Amino acid sequence: MSPRKPRFAFVSALLAVALLGCSATGEPGADAEYRLTLLHTNDHHGRFWHNAEGEYGMAARKTLVERIRAEVEADGGQLLLLSGGDINTGVPESDMQQAEPDFRGMNLLGYDAMAIGNHEFDNPLEVLRQQQDWADFPLLSANIYQASSGQRLFSPYELFDLDGLGVAVLGLTTDDTARVANPAYLADIEFRSPIDEAAALLPELRQRADIVIAATHMGHYADSRHGINAPGDVSLARRVDGIDVIVGGHSQEPVCMADANRVDGAFAPGDACVPDRQNGTWILQAHEWGKYVGRADFVYRRGELSLESYRLLPVNLTREGDAGEGHRVDERIPEDAAMLALLTPFQEQGRELLDRRIGHLNGRLEGDRDRVRFEQTNLGRLIATAQAEATGADLAIVNSGGIRDSLAAGPVTYRDVLQVHPFGNSVAYVDLSGRELRDYLTTLAYLPPDSGAYVQFGQVSFERRDGALHDLRVHGRDSRRVEDDGVYRLALNGYAAAGGDGYPRLDAHPGYVDTGLTDAGVLVRFIEARGEIDVANWRP
Repeated sequence: MSPRKPRFAFVSALLAVALLGCSATGEPGADAEYRLTLLHTNDHHGRFWHNAEGEYGMAARKTLVERIRAEVEADGGQLLLLSGGDINTGVPESDMQQAEPDFRGMNLLGYDAMAIGNHEFDNPLEVLRQQQDWADFPLLSANIYQASSGQRLFSPYELFDLDGLGVAVLGLTTDDTARVANPAYLADIEFRSPIDEAAALLPELRQRADIVIAATHMGHYADSRHGINAPGDVSLARRVDGIDVIVGGHSQEPVCMADANRVDGAFAPGDACVPDRQNGTWILQAHEWGKYVGRADFVYRRGELSLESYRLLPVNLTREGDAGEGHRVDERIPEDAAMLALLTPFQEQGRELLDRRIGHLNGRLEGDRDRVRFEQTNLGRLIATAQAEATGADLAIVNSGGIRDSLAAGPVTYRDVLQVHPFGNSVAYVDLSGRELRDYLTTLAYLPPDSGAYVQFGQVSFERRDGALHDLRVHGRDSRRVEDDGVYRLALNGYAAAGGDGYPRLDAHPGYVDTGLTDAGVLVRFIEARGEIDVANWRP
């Protein structure tokens, strides 16, 4: 069975009915039974290569997918392989090559379609257009428009004829993209409500296909409790009738339910998984990074779609035993030779790019543990300023535990930066009132030294006296005194925002945004943009 299917989106409804041999009133054979296997992944984030423990990676995924394809073909079934989006951002070897190895690897895997994720906008639109050219499958989103023309920027859906069974795949992208993506890359781009767009398209899709699948990048929030996030897959299923299956992404979790509206928080690799179901719609999500391939086996007969079985298949994952040792969940999946041949040159090129010079220092930027955890340093100030600049913030803070090395005088490479920031912490920001900001900074300013909690500050000045902060000023977007009724943007990493190192939590604040950019990536861009760094300019 070939992984490629005939596609015919954007043809007339009459032609679609003729090609599919089906319509809302005429099923594909009165008593015909169709078996459809749906495979899915999401939130790939540059993980085309396996990790240091040999987990995941596209080469092992290829072996697993091909095994399933052969099994499905032998049983006379049909198969679709879908992605919930976010191919970009997360691993330097991928980031520096604009995710070309990832998209070309997806071609070899035989993906049929993907939803466009918010991290597809971590680069200018022309980069995304280049990625579309690399891809042999459609990148779908019904709710992304060119603001000036009112026209969609991408195909809203794709239609598949699977041996007479008509399947429509609708793409939807979180409208939070307008809030979390880099504004510099969103000129003339409008993100409309994915729920409204789906509701408008469903009548048409139900006329043109027997099964409607939504490939989404909206997030799964149990019982529709999405908090500060835009509504996700549960809200979509409840508010839009007629979607048979949602293949999701964005929240990066295994959607395995303990019972109605309650996620199984104890799920571990190899466990049974029960997907969510809302308003007759199955909701699927396969965690992240290709750690799992989700497999759903459906039967379609007399207009009814039923789920026979569902599993999240681990891709060479390990699981911690009772004694704390790690062991592989299943028998090791060998890596596909053709995929390795495709990806190895990209991996080697990525390693070479890690050693490419990104800038030059005329002196040392201090990040050694015995300095950065005791006093303000030039590297701490530079890192905080880089994060403030990347988020348009008025000020920034960095926990010193997130700074793991110094940068020596001379050329600087991406690999050097990864020595400073090895954890891949995301960069976030939060909009706070002046009173909230003052209270937060007061807590941090009085944390003791000699721990990872000691704070490095950027774009802010104050005098610490008598348990309080005096003459508090920010110096980011402009220089101004902090007033209790003002609003100020604070940049920080996601670890600190989540309460790491004992910081007050900010990740549930209504003004909190996790950009998804990594601290290392932000620092690289900051140094690259300047080329030559005069360390005298970064005295604390």
